[in-house]
Amino acid sequence: MPLPAETIYTIQDIYALPDGQRAELIDGVLYDMAPPSRIHQKIVSQLTQILGRYISDHQGTCEVYPAPFAVFLHADDQVYVEPDVSVICNKDKLTEQGCEGAPDLIFEIVSPSSRRMDYSTKMTLYSNAGVREYWIVDPARERTTVYYFEEDAAPIIVPFDHPAQVGMYKDLEITISSLLK
Repeated sequence: MPLPAETIYTIQDIYALPDGQRAELIDGVLYDMAPPSRIHQKIVSQLTQILGRYISDHQGTCEVYPAPFAVFLHADDQVYVEPDVSVICNKDKLTEQGCEGAPDLIFEIVSPSSRRMDYSTKMTLYSNAGVREYWIVDPARERTTVYYFEEDAAPIIVPFDHPAQVGMYKDLEITISSLLK
């Protein structure tokens, strides 16, 4: 007896979700997204402000987008993610729907339900898609794991009370604990 066929989802299935239901799509598999906690949202808000202010103060051209913001990493219709914070420097990637291609910098804030996804699935996905830098901010462990994919270096683990260098902005450091005050 044959095994049941595995359902492969597409971006059309994401758009067909009921209002208020959020999910990400990775290699044709749908992953439901739990509502974010207050701390999660505070970190996202603070990071968005810091990055936006830095870019503005330095007359930069990159743009910062907090979730929900659609990122289509591949040309196919089986990958759709909503990073917590995305920084995009190539404006040709920006469309009315979101970002077509890899953002330059991505922040994901870990929640209990997203731990494996953020540390494994998305890390591999973002690395392979050409994201330059990926930060995993982990409130439960009070640490940030920073991947500088462009440098092909090992990840750096930074405690929340220590500054972490933003690789694409050499004079910008972020201390996560200061965002929580």
